[in-house]
Amino acid sequence: MNAGKLQSALRELQAFLLAPRYWLTVGVVVAVFTISGPFGTLKAMPLLPRLAFWLLLHGFAFCVAMAFAVASSLLLAPLLSSRLIRMMIGSALAALPIAGWIVMLQAGFVNDPVTLAGFTEQVGVSVPLCLIFCVLTYLTTGTGAEASPARQAMDHPAVPPELSKSEPQDGIAQPAATQPALLARLRPENRGRLLRLSVQDHYTEVVTSRGRELILLRFADALNETGNTPGRRIHRSHWVADAHVESLKRDKGRLCLLTGDGTELPVSRPYEAEVRHHYASSTGDKTVAAERN
Repeated sequence: MNAGKLQSALRELQAFLLAPRYWLTVGVVVAVFTISGPFGTLKAMPLLPRLAFWLLLHGFAFCVAMAFAVASSLLLAPLLSSRLIRMMIGSALAALPIAGWIVMLQAGFVNDPVTLAGFTEQVGVSVPLCLIFCVLTYLTTGTGAEASPARQAMDHPAVPPELSKSEPQDGIAQPAATQPALLARLRPENRGRLLRLSVQDHYTEVVTSRGRELILLRFADALNETGNTPGRRIHRSHWVADAHVESLKRDKGRLCLLTGDGTELPVSRPYEAEVRHHYASSTGDKTVAAERN
């Protein structure tokens, strides 16, 4: 796994581990197993040791399974389109370390011998449970780093009500019919006028008039979802809305674009002529003066 994929995996894993619904799911599973006492634990252990046993088991198992699922989801993305299937493959592989952990816990809590046969048995038990809990976690934390387009459309309507009104930040309202599809992928509080897009590893950073957010989406796909927002690509890693452009300037021989919030973005050479032509007329004297320096 290269550095970019490793960073993406860590970000997605962090998104899962910081989600309250993820830990709520773990808590519910621990409570159910503690009360019901499956696999002979009801008779073999008093209540508190049984709680400790299942807490240690599921706390480790969920975290390891999720780490395997996230890594598998990223590595297998070019081969499999279904994110759930990719995560399930990783979860099934996680049954190996989880089975080893179960054998160790049983040895510590009920003095069971550590044997290869015991490990193999636990692998057979762990695989279906890992798959079940993967699906459960996927469904209960579906607003994680990369939800499916259908789920995003369900969680965040494509035409959010707040965008049919004027925005207090700039007093400019966007008609509902022209809302970029990209906004449906953002949290409701971040849905505003689209200002700029930038590449961040495997993520796209979306900046609007109401905030910014990283979404797990290819930059090319993000560009296709800008809708009718006037703007252009200025670099292989940057797109900016026309209304967000303040001026152009030269910095050590390289053309840069200044945005309305003071951010300086590089303009790559293949886009320079188009950017100069387009924004020289729209930004007036500021652009012309910058080009003469």
